[in-house]
Formats: sequence, structure tokens, C-alpha cells
Amino acid sequence: MIGSSGEGSGIKKSNTINRRMFIFAAAKAVVFCGIIGRLFSLQISDNKKYLTLSDKNRLRESRLPPVRGEFQDYFGNRIAKNLTVYQLHVVPEQVEDFKILMVRLKDILNLSNENMKELIKKKNNQKPWETLIVSENLTWDEFSKINFYLHELSGARPVLTVGRNYPFKNIYTHVLGYVSEASVKDIVGNEIIKQRNVPGLRVGKTGLEKALENELIGTNGIQRFEVNAYGKRINQIDFEEGEKGKRIRLTIDTEVQKLTHELLDNKAGSISVMDIYTGEIIAMNSSPSFDPNLFLYGIDKEKWTEIQKNPQKPLLNKSVSGLYSPGSTIKPIVALSALENNIISPDLKVNCKGHKHPLELYGSKYHCWKKKGHGYMTLSNAIKQSCDTYFYEVARLLGVDKLKETAKKFGLGDKVLGDYFNEKKGVVPSTEWKKRAIGQNWYLGETLITGIGQGYIQTTPIQLCLMTAQLANGGYKIYPKIVLDKNQDTLEEIKLKMKKKSENNEDDRKSRFNSGIFVDDDSNKYTALYRNKENINFVLNAMFRSTNEVYGTSFSSRIEDTKYQFAGKTGTAQVKRITEAERELDLDTNQIPYKERDHAWFIAFGPYTKPRYAISVLVEHGGSGSKTAAPIAKKLFKLVIDRHEIREKLKTSNLVKI
Repeated sequence: MIGSSGEGSGIKKSNTINRRMFIFAAAKAVVFCGIIGRLFSLQISDNKKYLTLSDKNRLRESRLPPVRGEFQDYFGNRIAKNLTVYQLHVVPEQVEDFKILMVRLKDILNLSNENMKELIKKKNNQKPWETLIVSENLTWDEFSKINFYLHELSGARPVLTVGRNYPFKNIYTHVLGYVSEASVKDIVGNEIIKQRNVPGLRVGKTGLEKALENELIGTNGIQRFEVNAYGKRINQIDFEEGEKGKRIRLTIDTEVQKLTHELLDNKAGSISVMDIYTGEIIAMNSSPSFDPNLFLYGIDKEKWTEIQKNPQKPLLNKSVSGLYSPGSTIKPIVALSALENNIISPDLKVNCKGHKHPLELYGSKYHCWKKKGHGYMTLSNAIKQSCDTYFYEVARLLGVDKLKETAKKFGLGDKVLGDYFNEKKGVVPSTEWKKRAIGQNWYLGETLITGIGQGYIQTTPIQLCLMTAQLANGGYKIYPKIVLDKNQDTLEEIKLKMKKKSENNEDDRKSRFNSGIFVDDDSNKYTALYRNKENINFVLNAMFRSTNEVYGTSFSSRIEDTKYQFAGKTGTAQVKRITEAERELDLDTNQIPYKERDHAWFIAFGPYTKPRYAISVLVEHGGSGSKTAAPIAKKLFKLVIDRHEIREKLKTSNLVKI
């Protein structure tokens, strides 16, 4: 019995051991299978995944700054181009010891203590992963040194990029604008800039550089390279070139642009030149100016302060954003409006008695500029000699509301070049405008001074240039442009379209003129702005007399050669109300404090026999338009006409292509 019991116990123990061994073996088998399965997964199934992860640890990808498109003038000359720029970037979080790196860079690049302090300050004010630009403009020797010692400089990255260069410096400043490092506002406000942003990216800040940013910016290039376990570059794997920004060709002639700059040297003002048929801007210059190259690597604080505080406002594009009373340059439009509305006849006579017998109205006196008066004037002579007394009477009969309708049709009170610039609309006043803007009723005296281009009326130089162009082309609507249009109509096509519009839309034209309704869109291109063609011709003839006949206000600036002969109208715009005592003194311009001197204006078109170009000249505080502005136009017209021949040859040879 005893033996039997022990035997049973031994069998049970044996079974237990066997079960344990089985379980252990099974567990081993499971583990082994798991390992095999995992190895299979790593080697076969997840091979690509881990190869990718491995490559990501070994390879790096860097976005390169986009290459900006260039600007050309009408003849294909580069007026804004790109230069190769060498930079040094540092990513602080990739640096083993920032202080040691800075000490080493100080030695290699000969950095001053001030440079070092500024870099450390910049580094402390940004995130560790944000790129610190140590130098924006390395010399080739410095760039070579950095590359030679790169193995010692953890986190440092030499960068080959492009910088903007303006070869004509301040000649094109207000047309092109300038570029500078993209701000947070630039990045947030423009999705394309946001997408292509890289450290040190430069974008347009003003002018066409800003307006055409999306076309100019280009796309990022990609640089791929291999790194070691510490993240240092070993070698470049490949390079993917980005797409260069669009090349943009302007309508401007650099030779004419240069002359406008010279003619305004040491003066504040503006000169604009426009093709009266195509609307192409041949020149547009605002003075004073500044060198936009100063902004490429960050303008010196002292220099920036000097530009900002200059009382002549070099940052302001006076051609499109400067607002001025037009003075007597408005008189051709006042005359045209009165004729078109059948308010007066050309034979209307008004007696101008001068200072001693001013027009008196509600206790106010309205003087003519000529002390002894002009005597009896007809409309043509009043334009020729710019008689204020005559135009007081015309304005009184016409009324400010009718004057506004005509002025608006000819381009005053609206943007000329759209959204290319920070352009001002100006003010063409009316009874309704004053009620809305000031909350007051309109007074008759305000109509009188509006008739001679004073008071509330405010225009830009480019608006007066457009007004003159649309008078000179026979009274047809054009749309000015500064970017060359490859589909521009020829002169013959334009004239044919003008003729057809004039013939086919007679009733419509009269209706629009009478109603004052005129909507600026392409359907109105080349539409006649007049009701009676004879009225346009009358005004143009009077402007010719003003320049080319004795006693005309710009007679001293005439050109007798018919090739260059032009017609124009002077203007003198008061910046300060003249008292009776000051009027009696009859001071010369140089006897008056600069800031109190009148602005000098001149508008013109030519050649008179076959008009093609319109000009507006403004000299701030220049005094008399006849003495200051008109002589400038005379010097300019000769070059404009001579360059026209070259321009036309280029067109006919089909060399002008976008």
C-alpha cells in the first residue's frame, strides 16, 4: 500500500514537470516566433519606413531664397537687377557652445565688440530654432574663410543668395520703390510671401516693387545635403533650382527719366511725361529722391532719420501722391466746361481793371494777378494771358457743379494708375461734396476761386498730365499705363477706334456729358469726352497762343522749330493767402520766405502740328509758372521728341517684346 502511494506521487510530480517544460517550451517558441516576426517586419515589411527615418537623420533639406524678377525700361535696359550676395546664418539650437562659436567668428570675420553685442542681443530676442543672420553681406574672402573653417563651426551655415541692385540709384526711386527684409506684417498679409519665406527674405516695400510683389518674388530653390551624427554638413547631395520671378518691362525711357531728374536737381517737385494716345508713361519723376540701394542690408539709423526729417519729403511720390492746388492750369478745363454747357460764347468780353478795381463780393475782394489789369478780354486772350478776372466771371456763370462734371471726365479727382502706387484721388469740389465732407453750404466766392484753381480743389501732377493728354488727343478717354502692354494698339488702330467712337456714339456722348455720368472701364476707352469738337480745338488753339504769341504767359519758353513746337498753360498756385498790404509790396519770389512762395506749374503738349506727348511740371515754392516751370518743359520737349523717333523704330522692328 505504501509503495503504491509513493509511486502515484512520483507520477504526479513527473506530470507537473512535463507540463511546466511544455509551457516553457511553448513560451520560448512564441517568443522566438515573435522575434522572427519582428525581424521579418523590420527587414521586409517596414524596411522602407526605417530607411526613410534613417535618411531623415542623415539627410537635410534647406529652402533657398527665391530669385526676384528684374525690371527693364522700354528699351530693355535693366533698371532693377540682382547681385550675388554671400551671407552667414547660424541656428542657435544646433550650436554646441554659442559663446565659443561667437569667439571663433569674431576672429575669422574681425567682428567688433559692438557687432558681438548686437548679435548676442538678436539671438536672445528670438527663438532657439530661428535663424540668426550673422552677416548679410560677406566679402568673397570672408565667405571663403567661413567655408574653410566650417568643420569647426557647429550650427553655422554659409548661404549664397541674391540682393537687389538699382544701377540708376535715385533716378527711379519713386517708380520702383525699394526692397527690404520681410516684416511680420508682410508675411501675415501676403499668402505667397508666407509660403516662400526664408530667413533674410527681402520683399517690396514701396512702388512697383511692392505692387507687383507676387509676380516678382519667384519660387524657392531646394538644397539637399548629408550630415553626420552631430548634424554637421558632410556634402551636398543635390540642388533643385527655384523658378525666377517675372521680368517686368516698363514704358519709361531711361534717358528722358534721367533728364527729368537733372531738371529738378535741388528742387522739390514733379515731372510727368505721357503718350497722349497710348497713355504710356514716358517719365515720372518726383524730387527730391534717395538711393534705394541703402535699404538692401538695413539702412543706417542716422541716414534714415535724415531722409524722414527732410522738409522736402523725399519719401513722398509727389507725382501721384502729392496734392496741390492746380492754379491757372485749370483754366482750359473751366473754359471748355463753359463752352460745352453753352454758358458763354468765345466772344464774351470782361473788363479786367487790375488790383485797384478788384471784383467785390459779399465783402471779399477778388484780384487779378496783373497789377494794372488786362483790359477787355475775350476767352481766347484770357487763356493766353491767364486773366483771373475773366475766369472769376466764367466760373460765376458756370457754377462749381458743372465744372466738376467736366473736370472729372478729364481725369481730375480720380486715380490715374490704379493700385500700383499709394495714389491720391485729390478733390474736385462741388456743393454736395462740401455738404458731405465739411457739413457746410457752398458759397459763391468759393466758386470764383475754384475757377482759377484755388480753394478746395486739389490735384496730383499725374492727373494734370492726363488732363492735358486727353485734351491734346482731341478729347478722347485713355487709360495711362507704366507697365508695357504687349497687346497695345498701334497709333493707326487707336485713331481709327477714336473715329468710330466719335461717329457711332454721338447721342450717347451728349447724354453722358449732360448727365455727368461717366464710369471708368475698358468700354469707355477712346470714347469722346466732348460734346462739340470745335470747343476742344478752341481750347488747344488758345494754349498754343499762350506759348507762341507775344503776351502769352509762356512766350519766353517757346520753340519756333515746328519739330519741337509745343503749346501749354502756366499756373501759379498760392500756398498762403496774400494780404492787401503784401499785394501792394509786389515782392519778387526771392524776397518771400521759401515756405510761403507759390508753387509753379506748367502743362503742355507737342509737337503742336501732330501732338504725341503731354507734360506736367511742378516746382514746389518755385514762384511763377512762366519763369520756373515752363523753361523746364522747354528743355525736356526736345529730348522727348528726339527719343520718340527711336521709340517708333523699336516698335516697327518688333523688338519690343515682353
